[in-house]
Amino acid sequence: MNKFFSLFKKNKATGERNTFLLMGVIITGLILLMVIVGIFYTPYNPTKMDSSAKLQGISFKHIMGTDNMGRDVFSRVMYGSRITVAIAMFTIFIGAGIGTIIGALTGYFGGIADEITMRIIDAMLAFPSILLSLVFVSLFGTGTYQVAVALGISFIPSFARIVRGEFLRCKNMDYVEVARLQGVSDIRIIFVHILPNTVGVLLSSVMIGFNNAVLAEAGLSFLGIGAQPPYASLGKMLSDAQSYLFNRPSYVISIGFVIVLMVLGFSFLGEGIKRIK
Repeated sequence: MNKFFSLFKKNKATGERNTFLLMGVIITGLILLMVIVGIFYTPYNPTKMDSSAKLQGISFKHIMGTDNMGRDVFSRVMYGSRITVAIAMFTIFIGAGIGTIIGALTGYFGGIADEITMRIIDAMLAFPSILLSLVFVSLFGTGTYQVAVALGISFIPSFARIVRGEFLRCKNMDYVEVARLQGVSDIRIIFVHILPNTVGVLLSSVMIGFNNAVLAEAGLSFLGIGAQPPYASLGKMLSDAQSYLFNRPSYVISIGFVIVLMVLGFSFLGEGIKRIK
């Protein structure tokens, strides 16, 4: 615990405090707290419609107002955030998991398999992740799980490229050469000796990847190919709210603010992790 809190203290060498990490932990902590609480409790039923309470403004009763169906927006945000976070986490699980294995093996062994794999990855990286995701969604179909899988596959190349670069940097270092001389197997060297030394870079990449996953999911849901009714992610809610931008701007702003806050929190967290010495 003391080691955790020491990360926020001033660096003795530079005299600077890791403000990015502190802000990232605070913002991300608040978002995750809202998501966790939303699993067990919401102020109102997020799916129950009330025609007598349509498009009400911000008040003590409804702190983010109500939507075009009379549903409490804050309850919907709590409900939608957990779906957005779940999709983003599943996306990173697939992308980082498979990408790390591919990058580790190709970076360590090299050879013709590495060249072929990297050319395929370069071709995939030539397309924006959102466009690549649309291709996979067209194959798998629309829906929460389909979007999560599509995004996960589209994120594999970036993680594979990052991990491969770290393995190319580490595989000829002294501690790896010593392990080889001692007869340690290649698989053990990869996953026990080298991979732990890539955790810092990988963790920072995961934070950035999470941001991209949130934005990509929001974009796909905004287009109507993400979470389907009665489920709702933040992107789908933002799509529903755009029609009321001028006559009920707080409806749009409140949902957009949560998306920005979520992305900002993980951005700060990723930058803070990069600055840990």
